[in-house]
Amino acid sequence: MAGASTSPRDTILELQSRINQDIIGQERVVERLVIALLANGNVLLEGLPGLAKTRAIKSLSKNLESDFSRIQFTPDLLPSDVTGGEILRGDGKFEFRKGPVFGNLVLADEINRAPAKVQSSLLEAMEERHVTVAGTRYDLPELFMVLATQNPIEQEGTYPLPEAQMDRFLMHVRIDYPSDADEVKVMRLVRAENAKAPGDSAQPASKLPQKVILEARSEIDRVTTKDAVEAYMVGLIAATRRPGEFGDKLGSWIAVGASPRGSLALDRCSRAYAWLKGRDYVTPEDVQAIAHDCLRHRVSLSYEAGADGMTADGVLDEIIKQVAVAA
Repeated sequence: MAGASTSPRDTILELQSRINQDIIGQERVVERLVIALLANGNVLLEGLPGLAKTRAIKSLSKNLESDFSRIQFTPDLLPSDVTGGEILRGDGKFEFRKGPVFGNLVLADEINRAPAKVQSSLLEAMEERHVTVAGTRYDLPELFMVLATQNPIEQEGTYPLPEAQMDRFLMHVRIDYPSDADEVKVMRLVRAENAKAPGDSAQPASKLPQKVILEARSEIDRVTTKDAVEAYMVGLIAATRRPGEFGDKLGSWIAVGASPRGSLALDRCSRAYAWLKGRDYVTPEDVQAIAHDCLRHRVSLSYEAGADGMTADGVLDEIIKQVAVAA
């Protein structure tokens, strides 16, 4: 994919373009997936069935040099089905058999259809990048990312994810219906794919090497953030914790504010976003662009918010209006 003189950013933008060719009309979602990959975090995709959540993740895997694992979450799934477990060998000794969580890109499909006991098996992997089985620690690959899909909790057979697990997702991205024009393109794309006979497809293009992702992360680490922008990030987080300082209405809508992981997510994602846009510094607009995806799952709303018809996104809109950018 990358030539000798191609920069990591150009290569990443080409990866993003390729995924956009597979996923019509979801450019914002694809961009968020790439940002999460660059920021070395996990991402939760939420949307109604049929909105290409799984397809987007599989397209990323198809274009990235990686080991892809898929876990189909069901009510009867066991923790060992995720992490792996010890098996008894013929010589009477136990051997650890790795589970699907040991891939580079781990698709946790319909993650909220399994009970909390199974969800907890992912917590250590998502945060610590290792799992512990029978008292022994097993490290995960350097390039590791959980890409989870979730149906809205109102759907039949779904469980709300524990707050501790939600907080471990760097971003919570929502997928909406495509536009009418994009839906026509989707039909044509799928029609063309179905028309291909076995063996007719062209040779797959070269995949993006993992080292390019690591090089891009090193460049993103050098993206600068001025004191005023850092103060703005902290101000947004503080507004979720002390909303009463910004008006009685906002104070009545938020029950629990964002944790310090919210600040870290804003910092990491805004630097990755700025880098994708070709800048080596972060602006307040970069923070605002990714704030909803980084914070919507970290803010718990009150009963009053529900009575007023407010959503997490609506509350965050109000916070962004209220919090001023330091000069």
